[in-house]
Amino acid sequence: MALDELNEGDEVFEKSGVTYMIDKTLLEMTQPVHVDYIASDRGSGFSITSNLSAGSECGGCTSC
Repeated sequence: MALDELNEGDEVFEKSGVTYMIDKTLLEMTQPVHVDYIASDRGSGFSITSNLSAGSECGGCTSC
């Protein structure tokens, strides 16, 4: 996960004490976005999930 500086066209919001910055177009394509921090015996890290609006050609796999 990379940290970035605020750019023109970014949407900025805060939730649970964390400030998020995301390109407004990308945010509209991926809403809702869920960011969770998970800790287990196997390790810890962030889990980011969304309902990506893929349209007719997602490019995410070869089964389309």
